[in-house]
Amino acid sequence: MAKGNRGFGSSLTEGLDDEIDVGSPAPSESIMASRSQSLARIAAGKVVTDRTEWVDPSRCRPWRLHNRDLDHLNEESCRDLIDAFLSAKKQRIPAIVRRLKDDPDYDFEIIAGVRRWWTVQWLREHHHPEYEYLVTIQNVSDEEAFRVSDIENRSRKDISDWERAKEYSRALEEFYDSNQREMAEHLKISRSWLSRLLDVARLPAEIVNAFPDTHGITVRIARDIKPLTSEKRTLDLMAAESRAIVAEREDLGTAMPAPEVAKRLIRATVAPVKPAGGEIEVKGAAGKVILRYAHSSRSGYTFKVPARSGASASEILKAIEAILTS
Repeated sequence: MAKGNRGFGSSLTEGLDDEIDVGSPAPSESIMASRSQSLARIAAGKVVTDRTEWVDPSRCRPWRLHNRDLDHLNEESCRDLIDAFLSAKKQRIPAIVRRLKDDPDYDFEIIAGVRRWWTVQWLREHHHPEYEYLVTIQNVSDEEAFRVSDIENRSRKDISDWERAKEYSRALEEFYDSNQREMAEHLKISRSWLSRLLDVARLPAEIVNAFPDTHGITVRIARDIKPLTSEKRTLDLMAAESRAIVAEREDLGTAMPAPEVAKRLIRATVAPVKPAGGEIEVKGAAGKVILRYAHSSRSGYTFKVPARSGASASEILKAIEAILTS
């Protein structure tokens, strides 16, 4: 159903998903280097390459390592693209695909542009059968495809930390032999940022279950929770709290925002013990007392930090925050 090349308009905006054609065929370095040139050529209304075609979206399938959760693609999440396509009367910016062999059901797999593919299919099913899927065909290996997809989508605000973390986790094992240093060098990102992102995907399943939508689990939330999962006592406390949160959600039929879920999980690890002296003791992840406090309606809170508790300033501050917000 390919119709060859058609001229492109000068607009480079398609809602939040204004993905970019990357021009030249393999290797991936050439594709990435041509990114700016391709944008300029699209903006000028020129034909990008003789490998850009209009195709039937039903003959395309997402690549197995694509970074979108398909169950989160719906009319609401793709509304910006639907409106942009209807306004332009076509898709302006091509997706990136590669040709499939020996598959009777599909001709192409989508490296970048799954949201545009979903949008074209939705339009065809809702009174606009004339819409086709604009693609640029590239010849790349799996590892090159991953890097091309990453560069295309790294700045996308509509891709959640969870989606990106799961994609990176799969790529780390499949392409880089679980070597984070090598992966960071290939992607030209810092090892510390890569580690923080991977921590999102490494949260235990019993903790993830507490969140009504995994897309709400951000790098910041994982940064606060992940260290507490390394010690059995705190992990068990959070797992118990997670089960309680799930039960409440099912009973009440309401979902708690992800930041509130994270606060409850962290608060569950702060086990206050009230000794005879009246002060309440708070034990940290190592089982030692890291904080003592008292409270009265007249004088408010009084906090004491024992010497040699072994707790970091961050752990103590989190304990205080949990007390003040409980």
